[in-house]
Amino acid sequence: MKFGGSSVGTISALTQVISIVLQEQERWDRLILVVSALEGVTDSLIEAAHLAQLSNRRGYRRITATIRARHLSLIDELPLSINERSGLQADIDQLLFDMLNQCQSLSDISNGTDMMNKTDEIIGVGERLTARIIASLLRDNNLRGVAIDSTEIIITDETAGNATPDLLLTNQRIAQHLVPMLERDIVPIVTGFLGGTIDGTPTTLGRGGSDYTASIIGASVNAQEIWMWSIVDGLMSSDPNEVDNAHVIDELSYEEVAELAYFGAKILHARMIGPLKQHNIPLRIKNVFKPQQDGTLIHNTSAKNNHVIKAVTSINGIALSANQSGSLSRISAIVDETLFKTIGTHADVMISSQSSSRSFVTFVISTTAGPDAVRTSQIALQERLQDEIGLSNWNVDTTAIITIIGSELDRNSGIISKILRIIDKTHILAYSQGPSHHSFSLVVNTQDSDHILHRIHDFIVNNV
Repeated sequence: MKFGGSSVGTISALTQVISIVLQEQERWDRLILVVSALEGVTDSLIEAAHLAQLSNRRGYRRITATIRARHLSLIDELPLSINERSGLQADIDQLLFDMLNQCQSLSDISNGTDMMNKTDEIIGVGERLTARIIASLLRDNNLRGVAIDSTEIIITDETAGNATPDLLLTNQRIAQHLVPMLERDIVPIVTGFLGGTIDGTPTTLGRGGSDYTASIIGASVNAQEIWMWSIVDGLMSSDPNEVDNAHVIDELSYEEVAELAYFGAKILHARMIGPLKQHNIPLRIKNVFKPQQDGTLIHNTSAKNNHVIKAVTSINGIALSANQSGSLSRISAIVDETLFKTIGTHADVMISSQSSSRSFVTFVISTTAGPDAVRTSQIALQERLQDEIGLSNWNVDTTAIITIIGSELDRNSGIISKILRIIDKTHILAYSQGPSHHSFSLVVNTQDSDHILHRIHDFIVNNV
């Protein structure tokens, strides 16, 4: 069971978490918990690391004091024994004291790689704090809860900020360190989001990486199911913050949810679906405040019904265009290199199209890259292309990608034609059917995205 930041950030939420764990441990022989930092803490830690890079000692110490006050205030209100509370307070102080030392070390570093590695170490403190709080709560409820730092079991490459796990080495570490704990009736509380290289250097799996941690561990121990707990009722037909009448989707296939995660569903990390599909492990997404509800079930096959379209998403992207044709390999390589250097993620080509005299390429900017990633990427690409011989004529614009998610879209061209009709007179920059046959995407101007999203979602609602 993975608990997201919003499901552990308050007294009421933590009370629900413990209630759920106590109830489910009666039903299951073995439980593993994966936890995120309290909501907002990772963003604060990223800011602290940035201030440390600028040698702003007062700034990062202020953030550390705020984080400490928030966590100590939380545990003061929790039903903990004196011994557990005092031990937990000492753990929190030690973790944050060590973090301050890391911030000071970061101030003295000039090497870019070392700086990114140290940043990963700093921003992973939030998960360590949460894991220790939940472990203390479980112990006070007569369960053998133990906080586990995933830097010791999720072995990754050396890519700071968005590391890729080495699944073979990770499986070996989990078998050595985690499985024996389960055999001794211990409930491990594992820090999500974090990993480590083979030599112990801390890494992170990218924003939202706790989901990925849960799926890797679940696949490694051959879990019967993986449950993700948040404060929403399940996966929705669209982002409820953007579409008022978004509704819960009861069931999705692995392929459908992979497309949904990739094209903008913020509740899921796009890379988490692979291990689940490979090992055929069902995933449930549930509301921590409504545990009796089924939520969304993700498994091998989608629900058998007539509702071909399940959801519509909107995600930001970068579009590059030029009045020329020819190979796109050079521009693609430069975009990939620039995006990785700027926002820590590689470029995924969403759509590319060419005529005899014009080229157009669109790149998705993942929601995990942060709220400023699109604008930052646009500026970085504009500056880079101006310095490249023969590429200064490329225009760099922000764009929106509206994606329809469903089953067997390749066999339902009538549905696609209806959607194109309801957005008639809208300027479409490009469109593409995904090779998985579970997505159909439209590239549009950013200012048109909200209108199109609502029109398509209304079509989905009226056809359910």
